[in-house]
Amino acid sequence: MLVGDLLGTPRAPRARLRELLAGPGPLVAPGAYDALSARLVEQAGFDVVYMTGFGTTASLLGRPDVGLLGGSEMIDNARRIAAAVDVPVIADADTGYGNAVTVLRTVAAYEQAGVAGIHLEDQVSPKKCGHMSGKAVIATDEMVGKIRAAVAVRRDPDFLIIARTDAAAVEGLDAAITRARAYAAAGADVLFVEAPTSEEEIARVARELRRVAPLVFNWAEGGRTPPISLERIAELGYSLVLYPIGTLLAATAGIRSFLETLMDDGTPAAALPGLPTFDGFTDLIGLPEIHELEQRFAP
Repeated sequence: MLVGDLLGTPRAPRARLRELLAGPGPLVAPGAYDALSARLVEQAGFDVVYMTGFGTTASLLGRPDVGLLGGSEMIDNARRIAAAVDVPVIADADTGYGNAVTVLRTVAAYEQAGVAGIHLEDQVSPKKCGHMSGKAVIATDEMVGKIRAAVAVRRDPDFLIIARTDAAAVEGLDAAITRARAYAAAGADVLFVEAPTSEEEIARVARELRRVAPLVFNWAEGGRTPPISLERIAELGYSLVLYPIGTLLAATAGIRSFLETLMDDGTPAAALPGLPTFDGFTDLIGLPEIHELEQRFAP
């Protein structure tokens, strides 16, 4: 990755994302909360990385996703993640961090950060994770203005604008579908109806909206949406599947297990056989690339 950057290897992640979304099956996007987890997603063979706001908040603050992070912190994390991988990155942009005028700056900053697309949601700020209770949504017209602003300000027409509505939990599924149609009419490239609570609702969203725009399915691990199979998601016609926090949960479990061993034994020796070796880990994060650069360019 670093070698490619320094040598100016051309990359077109936004055009690639559009191409992938137009493919025959759902595009799978595991969540990443930092540059290391993003590299692991890419190395596992996935074609796109999703920067999770839930995971970003947890990793940066050790706190829940209830609107505690501002736009600058989220964009800084998006920039680091996008710089760490060659595959397209889709980033959570929350509410856009203000009104429609603020969205102009938010979209420009995310685009400059190098991500391939963002999603904007219609929650009242400060927002909450889409699978938490106590959410509130702004007026449809206000969100339409935000989407129009986002579309108008992007410089690269391939930069993806995903419109997310959290209205299903607040106003009901009918209202969420009506809002999604309005957001598509305002220029959103992809629609994201958050947190349907039954397979019947999942199917209805797909039935009513899949011909309006490509659809996101948020397979939130442990969330309110039923954990249906990828085959069923494909059958319904969803174009993009997010697995937002599985990497975060797996890392948490791994760290806890390691620390329990350390606390019990006084050393980490018993845990080491299940972990990457020091040399293996430095290879994973790109030390051979650094050695190559030293050979080619360092005096």
